Amino acid sequence: MAFAPSPIPSRTQYVLEAIKHSILTGGLPPGQPLVETELAARFGVSKTPVREALKTLAGTGLVVMSQFKGVTVRTVDAAMAHEVYDVRMLLEPEALRRSLARRASLEPAREALVRADEAADRAERSLANREFHRALYLPCGNPLLARMLDEVRDQAALVSTVAWAAVPSWEREAAEHREILRLALAGDSDGAGQALHDHIASFVQRAFPEETPHEQP
Repeated sequence: MAFAPSPIPSRTQYVLEAIKHSILTGGLPPGQPLVETELAARFGVSKTPVREALKTLAGTGLVVMSQFKGVTVRTVDAAMAHEVYDVRMLLEPEALRRSLARRASLEPAREALVRADEAADRAERSLANREFHRALYLPCGNPLLARMLDEVRDQAALVSTVAWAAVPSWEREAAEHREILRLALAGDSDGAGQALHDHIASFVQRAFPEETPHEQP
């Protein structure tokens, strides 16, 4: 019995997830050119789903499209890292406070911590950490706020991938996650929000310290 080929949207989604996974696990490093013909051959598809996937990834900020350089994996520098994490510092603590005010279940966050602790590699750990943060802000009661935070998730994951490759500090982040959850479970919304803010701020400053201009003599 012959099977009809998968529709283009399904192929596009498959290619999209595969490229994203490679980027967020370091398989495709920042600055890596993404050539449509090479990717099409790699995934056994035509160039059309590859092109559509790359457009979507450009919209999420994971890749950059240039008229002259083509498509490349986005380069992470201190400016980019601080822009992304500044958004998180402004929005995530407030979203967590709102989730706690609505008495949202924290079980998904607890489960994500367990998965992070049991992760077999950096990719699994990164995914579990992202799920932990999302579990805290998703039930905030404001779909627009949750979508705004979803939109920077991939860029934040790219930042952490680059940072962990240089300085693997996930054990420190895991301890901070447990403290955030402890405060949240205790009903201390202000304490949990502040701990979350400090967690985000300390990570980006540790991984991408901002340079202080030298004073003129």
